[in-house]
Amino acid sequence: MSYNIDLAGRVALITGASSGLGTQFALTLAQAGAAVVLAGRRIERLKTLRSEIEAAGGDAHVVGMDVTDIDSIRAAVAHAETEVGAIDILINNSGVSTTERLQDVTADSYDFVFNTNTRGAFFTAQEVAKRMMARAEGSAPGTFTGGRIINIASAGGLRTMPMIGVYCMSKAAVVHMTKVMAAEWGRFGITTNAICPGYIETELNSRHFNSEAGKKLVNMLPRKRLGQAKDLDALLVTLCAPQSDFINGAIISADDGMTAA
Repeated sequence: MSYNIDLAGRVALITGASSGLGTQFALTLAQAGAAVVLAGRRIERLKTLRSEIEAAGGDAHVVGMDVTDIDSIRAAVAHAETEVGAIDILINNSGVSTTERLQDVTADSYDFVFNTNTRGAFFTAQEVAKRMMARAEGSAPGTFTGGRIINIASAGGLRTMPMIGVYCMSKAAVVHMTKVMAAEWGRFGITTNAICPGYIETELNSRHFNSEAGKKLVNMLPRKRLGQAKDLDALLVTLCAPQSDFINGAIISADDGMTAA
């Protein structure tokens, strides 16, 4: 006996899909049957990912999006819905960080983090949710009413971490934002949940984790290991599934016990 989650017929928009977790999220949802819209600024990398997904038999589309630019968000979402169809699932994944002590944070570096992680995440979710709400009210076409919004927060949004204080602050805002969205948008059949990953090894941070400082950090973790992007696959697909309709406003740690320690 087996249990199967099938996302065939669903359209999923993944922001920050050109690398790291975003790439894995896109591959996972495409494998589960969803048509995936790959959004980001690095178009050539998105096109390469699209080719990989299509070669495996999946359905993928590319759209340029800068989440720090509200006009870009609106144009990208409109383009995606015109080309692929109504967006049923949003993976709100774009994120950046800086490494510095709080006393060294400048206005520019503060804005750099918050404009992407908090402001960008909010207005991307808002744009998609408005369209989901219109379908739920019957004022916009679409075969599926309701929707799934998954905000990618961080273990850093649940506890403080040295040298990335502004990042932690921005992700804590995403955690609270998720709860507010769940409360306000749930009546439209939209569920909004957050995944809070711990330390996940990606192409962008692998060099650090192979350094002496990185190895020392890993040795301090509960099970002295890093996560891999694929470790989030099952949780992601579950939150996107029609069967997860009762899960709304959940803040789910996926950090191998890091925030429990």
